Amino acid sequence: MESKCNFSFLQAKNKIEAFCAYQDRCHFEVSKKLTSWGIVGEQQNQLIADLIVNRFLDEERFAFSFVSGKFRIKRWGRIKIRQELKLKRIPEAIIKKALLSIDGDEYSETLLHLATRKSTELSKESDPWKKKVKIVRFLASKGFEQDLIYDALEQIEH
Repeated sequence: MESKCNFSFLQAKNKIEAFCAYQDRCHFEVSKKLTSWGIVGEQQNQLIADLIVNRFLDEERFAFSFVSGKFRIKRWGRIKIRQELKLKRIPEAIIKKALLSIDGDEYSETLLHLATRKSTELSKESDPWKKKVKIVRFLASKGFEQDLIYDALEQIEH
């Protein structure tokens, strides 16, 4: 079942530029959007090339803003951010570079804050082992590394 394009090449160009101007996008998102509009093959490649030339589309800029937003706003850890960037088909070299933009001290503070907050939420949990498991599971689901999680738990226990 193939959908037909409902607008001209120029209309599609204007719409996709607006789509990219609204927020940073990656090639995968743009390609998916164009495909949903029925634009495939050579026309899609031309539009993506045009977006790159005119700086509407930049994988590295996207990765840096994605990392910044997901860490500072959603408080995700490096593991979850890396997985999401891989799902968006961002090259590994760009992912590594973008993840380096996270300040180590800020990362540790965020992890400690989340661990403390979760520990407070679970204050009614009588079994300390169950409480610890729930905190570890929560922090792991946020994408933090196991060794850092256990370091944070040691800090809040003392």
